[in-house]
Amino acid sequence: MPLAIRTLRPDDRSQWDVLWRGYLDFYKTDSPAHVTDETWRRLIDPAEPILGFCAEEDQRLLGIVHYLFHPVTWSITPRCYLEDLFTAPEARGKGVGRALIESVYAAADANGADQVYWLTQTGNATARRLYDRVATATDFIKYRR
Repeated sequence: MPLAIRTLRPDDRSQWDVLWRGYLDFYKTDSPAHVTDETWRRLIDPAEPILGFCAEEDQRLLGIVHYLFHPVTWSITPRCYLEDLFTAPEARGKGVGRALIESVYAAADANGADQVYWLTQTGNATARRLYDRVATATDFIKYRR
């Protein structure tokens, strides 16, 4: 069965958990159980602004992406922030990440967003090779408190 990109569903929780844990491990961070539970609740609640797609092949999730729309002061249309993107290690290099990004692009277009943007670590060379093919890097530096 070919790769399918679709909206996350409530019955995806156990497979999403594996990918979410992999994402957190990749970035050497952790998320308390109650935050993970709330993140999942938001992802599957249509009333919440956080949205998610998964890449599925043969009933197995190979990747996830989370995104949201928000207003900005520089445009009258919304902007789309691609917050989290993760592909299972064994599925990397097979077009999963690109397919997930393109699905967010399609959702952004359908919602009239003026752009899609995201962050990654400077040392994330593998992902950056893909990102350089599907987007334009900016010269902005992130600051946080």
